[in-house]
Amino acid sequence: MSDSSTPSEPADEPQLPERRSSGRRRINWIVSAVVVAAIVVVAVVVAVTGGSDDAKTVRIGVADASEPYWKTYAALAKKRLNVTVTYVNFNDYSQPNPALKQKQLDLNQFQHIQYLANYNVTAHEDLQPIGATAVYPLPLYALKYHAPAALPDGAKVAIPNDAINEARGLLVLQAAKLVTLKNGGTAFSSTSDITSHRVDVVTLDASQTARAVLNGSAAAAIVNNNYATSAKLAKSDAIFQDDPASPIAAPYVNLFVSRAADKDNPTYLKLAALYHDPSVEKGVQTANGGTAVFRDVTPATLQAELKTVQAQAQAAQK
Repeated sequence: MSDSSTPSEPADEPQLPERRSSGRRRINWIVSAVVVAAIVVVAVVVAVTGGSDDAKTVRIGVADASEPYWKTYAALAKKRLNVTVTYVNFNDYSQPNPALKQKQLDLNQFQHIQYLANYNVTAHEDLQPIGATAVYPLPLYALKYHAPAALPDGAKVAIPNDAINEARGLLVLQAAKLVTLKNGGTAFSSTSDITSHRVDVVTLDASQTARAVLNGSAAAAIVNNNYATSAKLAKSDAIFQDDPASPIAAPYVNLFVSRAADKDNPTYLKLAALYHDPSVEKGVQTANGGTAVFRDVTPATLQAELKTVQAQAQAAQK
């Protein structure tokens, strides 16, 4: 999922469920940005001439079909794999997975492992990751302090209050040694899981965390890349972020996803690998202000991580 989302701008990663009345997460698919129900969907076919009668057409659900790198990707798919790629663009993140399940798509590419795990658990499905794309680090910003250790005891630190980014923000703060989470924390942790803290954590709408650090109501804040860019926060103001190669970031690797029956489909696996062609990666970086950290992870590793995060999602429902 890139930072360029429409029509309503979400945080970098898809928003997850609202809170349950019990104080844990309501696993509910109201999210800000991907549609099939109504079906408010636009199919964008990138036409490439040539090819044989054996050419295949593969329908991929995305949330940013207008980005130029998808045209580059489709041209490569036609040239190297003799595959015609058809993009189905969504405006609501809640719909590409049901569309894939219902065979309206062959693949989708818009989500990370945590989102997919939550969907599989709540919808009782078994969609599978078949290739990694990139991780977008989640930074901690401060204007007056240059390292987490410099934050005064009891300083206010703002984090987003949506379920995805709250959990991830808490994991970032724990890695920065500002809080400690129950049992080490998971991709479904909430502020109620804080067992000790050196700073006071406050939750705000993701769109407000940049403002909090700019107006001084918070000494530091977790700010998603798109909101940091809009607020003109300098990269030098990011005093910490999660390591894209660390276990903390593993649930946030973005994915190509297929139905379970197609997870070993050789054409689909080649299409997932094609994302890492240098010309495609260059376009992705241009579209995302150079924030993408590309990950080339085997399908088996991704599928094992999915099982782990699905177990966490199930535990969060209890």
